[in-house]
Amino acid sequence: MLRSIHHAAIICSDYAVSKRFYTEVLGLTVIAEHYRAARRSYKLDLALPDGGQIELFSFPAAPPRPSRPEAQGLRHLAFAVEDVSACQAMLEAKGVQVEPIRVDEYTGRRFTFFADPDGLPLELYERAPSAHP
Repeated sequence: MLRSIHHAAIICSDYAVSKRFYTEVLGLTVIAEHYRAARRSYKLDLALPDGGQIELFSFPAAPPRPSRPEAQGLRHLAFAVEDVSACQAMLEAKGVQVEPIRVDEYTGRRFTFFADPDGLPLELYERAPSAHP
């Protein structure tokens, strides 16, 4: 029945700051941007290279996301990358604080975490090496 994740929706506190973060820092491509006057809200559709999408919303006075201690619900959003070290260096060069790289004890793959402007935990997870050169 289910085939893939189509999109993840994120509500931000400062639309301009989050739009810059997801487009300029993370390099996602804008598909569409709409201002919904009735809701006083922006909706920004962003594309990942594999076809997945992020919907970035702004809503006036949205409450902050409970994060620590861990709350029920979505824990974090993970992005597949080719080289965690290279991505970590790129993010740090842009002023993003990134946790030390760890190794998944079950898969042996490297990963790390960082946060978006609202503190949403984001993960970089290294893909398995390609079987074909």
